[in-house]
Amino acid sequence: MGEWYEIGVTVGIGVAAGVAFAGVLAGLRFGFASTVLGAVVVGVVAGMLINGWIGVGGGIVGAVIGSVSAASIVRGASRRGATVSGTALLLIGAAIVVGLLALIPVVGYVEALLMPLIAARRARQGPDKYAGLRSLAK
Repeated sequence: MGEWYEIGVTVGIGVAAGVAFAGVLAGLRFGFASTVLGAVVVGVVAGMLINGWIGVGGGIVGAVIGSVSAASIVRGASRRGATVSGTALLLIGAAIVVGLLALIPVVGYVEALLMPLIAARRARQGPDKYAGLRSLAK
């Protein structure tokens, strides 16, 4: 197709790697740093394999965007009472879907634009933990 398509694929794979690493590692002590580092490594490797040095930039950008966005989603989910394993399972599934969608022309770029918007929207909405029986504990 062309270089624009290949760069879009590397951006989408970077976003998918960021989502997957955030699902597995973001709940740990140094999870955010390890999430970004792991996703950037996958983005660099994907960029080199797909389009050489030109694709590396796209992989890095996608990895950082995916990591930061998904890490904020994981923090919000854990604050609301989600389990670490359940969140990891859901985000790994989402990462597979994001990676496959990146193979469609232009969708990798769209994923990189939409991920921060989805994370910001998710961070603003939704209540904190369910307060149900805490009112009876007084």
